[in-house]
Amino acid sequence: MKYVVGVDLGTSSVKILLVNQHGEVTEEVSKSYPLIRKQTGYSEQDPNEWVEQTIEGLTDLLKKFDGNPEEIEGISFSGQMHGLVLLDDHNKILRNAILWNDTRTTRECQEIYERVGEEQLLDVAKNRALEGFTLPKLLWVKNNEPEIYRQINTFVLPKDYVRYMLTGKLHMEYSDAAGTLLLDVKKKRWSEQVGELLDLDPKIFPPLIDSHDEVGTITGEIAKATGLHPATRVFAGGADNACGAIGSGILEEGKTLASIGTSGVVLSYEASGDKDFNGKVHYFNHSAPDAFYTMGVTLAAGYSLSWFKDVFAKDIDFDQLLAEVNTVPVGSNGLIFTPYIVGERTPHVDANIRASFIGMDASHGIKHFARAVLEGITFSLNESVEIFRENGKRIDTIVSIGGGAKNETWLQMQADIFDATIVKLSSEQGPGMGAAMLAAYGCGWFESLNECAGEFLKEDKVYTPISENVEKYSRLFTIYKEVYHNTSSLNERLMDYRQ
Repeated sequence: MKYVVGVDLGTSSVKILLVNQHGEVTEEVSKSYPLIRKQTGYSEQDPNEWVEQTIEGLTDLLKKFDGNPEEIEGISFSGQMHGLVLLDDHNKILRNAILWNDTRTTRECQEIYERVGEEQLLDVAKNRALEGFTLPKLLWVKNNEPEIYRQINTFVLPKDYVRYMLTGKLHMEYSDAAGTLLLDVKKKRWSEQVGELLDLDPKIFPPLIDSHDEVGTITGEIAKATGLHPATRVFAGGADNACGAIGSGILEEGKTLASIGTSGVVLSYEASGDKDFNGKVHYFNHSAPDAFYTMGVTLAAGYSLSWFKDVFAKDIDFDQLLAEVNTVPVGSNGLIFTPYIVGERTPHVDANIRASFIGMDASHGIKHFARAVLEGITFSLNESVEIFRENGKRIDTIVSIGGGAKNETWLQMQADIFDATIVKLSSEQGPGMGAAMLAAYGCGWFESLNECAGEFLKEDKVYTPISENVEKYSRLFTIYKEVYHNTSSLNERLMDYRQ
């Protein structure tokens, strides 16, 4: 039997899958690492932690594997997007990585608009200047840490650095590069124009490759440390959302994905880079060859739920927390939650907005609050679905992955709020499976990723909308959308009291 490895470098942990030729996950390992939060709005990690935990995870995986290491033919990667990793002339790390959920760069976003122009940026990068993207972080270092900035030889994104440490080869692939704001998304090349307008030296931009491209093999040192065979082929991989799309079969027009991890996304396949959403949703290069995808983002999806549990129900597990939400009626007895605990991205590009519980009274217990959190997360994702529909896209079937696919009540809630059929996969592995599929395709097991998906991915359950619930949620969604507009100015005024 032949195998491939998919490495999913997430925000809180690295998840590593060993997958056989039939798409079966035969071994799985997860290793966690900490976030570094120095002050409000800051979110960093030590890239060395990613590398150490990935090597440890691969080592544990090989210890559990009872086959011949030569049977593991390839390895590829999925990774958290936008994180800035700065390297010097010797490719040594210059500072902690600044992550996707770091919001310190509001001033740098304004600088981009002043020097590049919003219209020109949308024309080239297909996305607005948001605090989470890589370019504002690079400018922040330039403006605030000039000594470090002067030492920069190149920058990469999180999974690219891990891949470099496993192979000695340094690249960035298109699906992740699209999230920097420096890539000409349609032309698939670095934008010299944007770089020049911001006085960035083009020599710091790394070489670009496709997600399925082979970059080399693992180093002898990594082979010795992990037990992998030195001839294990390594492929570029993709951004976590692009890999999540591949791992969910979002590989042709009409396919849509709802993914609820730390953040949440609604993602839809695009065959070309020609559509114009006026920056309302993200527009990125897909990890599938010559394809694109559009995507709306909820910054704190699963994170809102884990935050709620940690603060209000620390002594119970998630299953206990959600055990009774199915006994709570639609609308949580008049309780609404907006999941803005770290700001929001779609449809409100707002780093200052914060979460609210609206409608609390003495009748509400922990089960009502838990259901309201689930509903609020799903309402936020539905704002992206609404944008897609308003722009002529047909959204009638959605594959659900991540935390939102692990609870039956939440899956039915998605069907009712999205007013669409929800598909749960029999083996939902998200971005890690997408990374494994890129390795399988790169190794030549299949003629296309679509063919690979046909072998690897199987449907488990389907949830259809309940008309009565659809109507109730439609009315409640209107109220939900009003909460942002009625609390945004209050949150602006509260910024002076945050530390």
